[in-house]
Amino acid sequence: MGGAFVAAAVLARLGNRIGLPTIPLFILAGILLGPHTPGYVLVDDPHELEMLSALGLVLLLFYLGLEFHMEDLKAGGRKMALAGGLYLALNVGAGLGFGFALGWGTSEALVLAGVLGISSSAIVTKTLVDLGRLGNPETKPILGIIVVEDIFLALYLAALQPVLTGADEAGTALLQIAKAFAFLLVLGLAARFGTRVIGKLFATRDNELLVISFLGAAVLVAGVAEEFGVADAIGAFMVGLMLGNTASGDRIRELVHPLRDAFGAIFFFGFGLSIDPGDLPTVVVPVLVAVALTLVMNVLAGLCAARVYGFGPRPTANVATTLLARGEFALILATMAAAAGLDDRLAPFIAGYVLILAVLSPLITGQTSRIPASPSSTKEPPAEAAPTAVTSRESSGDETPSDRPSYAEPPA
Repeated sequence: MGGAFVAAAVLARLGNRIGLPTIPLFILAGILLGPHTPGYVLVDDPHELEMLSALGLVLLLFYLGLEFHMEDLKAGGRKMALAGGLYLALNVGAGLGFGFALGWGTSEALVLAGVLGISSSAIVTKTLVDLGRLGNPETKPILGIIVVEDIFLALYLAALQPVLTGADEAGTALLQIAKAFAFLLVLGLAARFGTRVIGKLFATRDNELLVISFLGAAVLVAGVAEEFGVADAIGAFMVGLMLGNTASGDRIRELVHPLRDAFGAIFFFGFGLSIDPGDLPTVVVPVLVAVALTLVMNVLAGLCAARVYGFGPRPTANVATTLLARGEFALILATMAAAAGLDDRLAPFIAGYVLILAVLSPLITGQTSRIPASPSSTKEPPAEAAPTAVTSRESSGDETPSDRPSYAEPPA
């Protein structure tokens, strides 16, 4: 673990000197020091860091929930649902069509629909933090689409599992979907009506007790979520959503920063460990076609979101490029496909596809600030999409506080 931290830090520091984002460098560190490349092998088995990687994903999504306020859901829920639904329809639909066009099989096509259709919550969150864009008007729609995707993800996994395992009874699939939906409903009701009670439970002046409390709650609910067929990430997100609206929310945001950054780096390092570059040449053509298809679908989805929210060119480009990354969910599907004995080409295809987009998305997103701000993008967004105040002001990316008025004027 120490070697992983040091390797990630050294590569990230070198990359910062030439303006590269940290995410692809953390992944590159894992690839170079993993068992699939020549030279020194730091970690023989990627599963050795599996628990730490899972904790990194949980903390990234917990932080995302802290930044996403209930007022955003109340005020802009309809627009978020519409933008998220359009994004899923375009990308999942394209992924399903692409899967059938490859001719690898029906089960394989269903897996590819999820691989091509759902963004990486971890990479999206890290990109927004690194570029200092949490306060931008388009960030709330981006997070809204992520929430819609995660809800869809819970139901999708519940429905896909019986298909991959060959379950004959439709009742099995319906039971799993019902369990996942019921758990999400309980978390949603707690976030909507239980904030006052939850706030009292977490009220303490002792930072040590507060850290232990919110970390225990996030990890525990993430684990319980998995037992109900819901992605652990969405469980952690919902805990963050609840705590972010309490009186302790601001302190929690400050205290979780070092944990989020440290274990987030391990998550991406572990991601790199699982990639075998030697398998990529066998599927290079379908990977490149899938990447091009995803680029096109994300541009269309960005245009749809811009139409819904009335954004100009730069925020539209931010939406399209930030959501481009694919990551942890695709790797989960690769594992499920391998366990189910599906086509052997799926694993290297998913690895190559995810690697390219995990590197490409932060790089492209970092360049959207070059797009001139149009008059339409300087207007305040509609009330439903208005961003709430963000207490953390990471400015390690391309934007500074003086840049932000080009997105939204201060309130009158």
